[in-house]
This record gives sequence, structure tokens and C-alpha cells, in this order.
Amino acid sequence: MTKKGKKMNQLVSRYFSKIIFIFTVLVSAIWVSFAHSQESYPNRAVILINPWAAGGPSEAIIRPIAEKLTQLLGQPFVIEAKPGANGTIGTAMVSHAKPDGYTLLFANAGPITISPSLPNKPAYDVSRDFVPITQIVSAPTLLVVRSDFPAKNLAEFIDYIKKNPGKVAYGSVGIGSTTHLAGATLAERVRTEMIHIPYTGSSQINTDLLGGQIQTAFVNIAGVMGLVTEGKLRSLAVSTLRRTSVLPNIPTVAEQVPEFEMNSWYGLMAPANTPPAITQKLNSTLVQILKMPDIVNRLSDYGLVIEGTSPEAFTAKIKLDLTNYANSVRAAKIKD
Repeated sequence: MTKKGKKMNQLVSRYFSKIIFIFTVLVSAIWVSFAHSQESYPNRAVILINPWAAGGPSEAIIRPIAEKLTQLLGQPFVIEAKPGANGTIGTAMVSHAKPDGYTLLFANAGPITISPSLPNKPAYDVSRDFVPITQIVSAPTLLVVRSDFPAKNLAEFIDYIKKNPGKVAYGSVGIGSTTHLAGATLAERVRTEMIHIPYTGSSQINTDLLGGQIQTAFVNIAGVMGLVTEGKLRSLAVSTLRRTSVLPNIPTVAEQVPEFEMNSWYGLMAPANTPPAITQKLNSTLVQILKMPDIVNRLSDYGLVIEGTSPEAFTAKIKLDLTNYANSVRAAKIKD
């Protein structure tokens, strides 16, 4: 090789060595910055998307938890209500959010595990678009009627709707919600028909129950306890297999309709590909919060069962519910 050729090879070699060095420095800097951003998470406000109407039972659950997250992690956890389409609008928003831990979903059983089985599919894929963080609570629903409704107990209620097919209207928080599925399943199991009236939140259901526009509804205990205590609404049954500790004298639907069970749940989820360090930090913090006596007492007073599960357990729960609710939707013959 000529002297000129050797010199050219040396120059090329030095050039590429510099490029490799610069690239290595840049990658290292990016990695250090990325790792630091996860360690220091959060370093700004975090948005918690609540896919239900403001002021409802979902907000009553998440608000004290958001306050504790703010205290423990040092940055504001801000609740934003994005209701509509049985919770699928707010849920879809989070599925398309940047996976950096600053937009999270206050997830609910309806849009996560029931809506995917309905004819009008939501604009997200639960398994692909989300990462579960923890199941916060299980939420039994309560079958209620107005205080002047003719039926005084569950047996009388079932007898009444069977003698008046298609004349009793029940409200729900939306098509495909657990409150919808509970009413449809009960009617199907006792071989009668009720009219389904969907709403966007439980506060509207309560208003129309009191006003007489609808006659009954399955509602989350958290959103109706005050009206039951005041005697404005009458509770007939809970949707759990066993009686709930907050209303021990109220029977289960299953005592009249064997194996009837229709419970909701709430949890926290993040967009897919959110760094594991962030989701683990959120999980451990939430588990800590859910053991605090004031939180335990507050949520228990709403008739909720505290969970605080691992991400793996929450993932398994969602997978099982997707299968079970698909079967329930078919059995209840929900068409839209």
C-alpha cells in the first residue's frame, strides 16, 4: 500500500473512532437522563383521568387517594373528569397518551372488561394499550328503588317486575356498564323484561329515581348511601355473593337468584410502555396508601372492599373478567 493510501486509512479510522466515541457519550447521557427521570418521578403534576362524571362515586373514591399521592410523592395528582360513552371516552384518551407516567387512568370494570365485548367496540385494545398498576377496590352494587315503590323487599320486587314486563325502567351509568349488565342479567334470570335507561353518571340516576322518571337501578354503594340513610331510597339487595359488612341486613340478589354476582372494581392503569420503574413506584405507594387507617375507614364506609394488588394479580383479574363478562353479555342478549 502506498504512503498516501496508509495515510487515508489512518484518517478514516480516526474519523470513525471519533464518531463511535461521540455516539457512546450521547447514548450514555441519554440513558443517565432517562434513569434519573424515573428515579425522580414525578417532577411535575400528574393527571388522573376519571372517565366518569365529576361528583359521582368514582370521584369520592379517587379524591382522597390523589391527595395521599400528592403528599407522599411531592407533586400534584390532579383529577380530570372525562365522562361519556360508558367511560370509554376517557379510557381511550389515556390509551393514546405519552407513556411517561404523567397521564394515568382511574380504571373501571365497565370500560376495561365489559365494553370490549359489546357490538360497538371501544377505540382501544385493553391488552395492548394499557399496563395495570393495581386494583384499588372492589365495588359491590346496590339494587335500590324509591321509598314509595310497591315492592318492600327483593322477593316482592322480582314478583312485581314479572307481573309488569316491560313497564319498569332501570337506570345505569351507560351501555355495557356493570350497572347495565346487572339489570339485564336479573331480568333475564327471572324471565321478564325491564326498560334500560342509560345515563352518564350516577348522580343523574339518583335525580331521576327521586323524580320518578325511572323506578329502579343497580348503583355503586358509595354513590347512594346518603339517600338510603335519609330514607329517600330503599335498598333491596346487594350484588355480591355474600352480604356486605356496611349493610349486613340487606340480602344478596343471590339469595333469590342463585349464583347471581355482578361487582364492579376500580384500579389504576397507565399507557402501555410506561417504564416499569414508574409503575412499580406507583404500585408500592398505592399499596402503602390503602393500608392507612383513614383511607381504610373512608373506603369501607362506602361499602368497598380494599384490594391493593400487585400488577401481575391485577392483570390476571382483568384477563379473567374479560372472559366472564363476554359470557354475561351474550347471556343477557345485549345488542347495543
